[in-house]
Amino acid sequence: MKKSFIAFLVLLSIGQSSCEKDDFCTLNPVTPNLVLRFYDNDDKDELKNVTRLSVILRNENDTLINVTSTDSIAIPLNTNAMETVYTLIKNESEDGNEAANEEATLTITYEPEDDYVSRSCGFRVIFNNVNFTSSGWIDELSTEELESIKTQENAHVNIFH
Repeated sequence: MKKSFIAFLVLLSIGQSSCEKDDFCTLNPVTPNLVLRFYDNDDKDELKNVTRLSVILRNENDTLINVTSTDSIAIPLNTNAMETVYTLIKNESEDGNEAANEEATLTITYEPEDDYVSRSCGFRVIFNNVNFTSSGWIDELSTEELESIKTQENAHVNIFH
């Protein structure tokens, strides 16, 4: 009787010691988006909403973002390429007349790097040696290059218009 009880305790302790804590990924999203903030070109410290903003990925038909008015956006970068090009369309007219649409192009080049996070999160992509160019209604960018994009807690680039 004692032997079977001791054997039971040994099996129970082995079973308990082999259990692992649940592994949850707390990063959301794991791969960071590019965060853009819009500022007034005349007063560089003043946020300026973009009215009727649409963001379209080059060579795609679908609109990625379509908002009435915003002062910031977060957009994904292509993890399988070294360049992402977006068309940003704004319409500042009172009636939203399509003829008043203004287009800008934002080109982002980078070197994607796979980064292992954990077993539950898997891999994420960080973007190194990031460069920006723009045209159209974008008057100026706060920076033309970043060392890397690893998080999306703060704006990466300010767009002055």
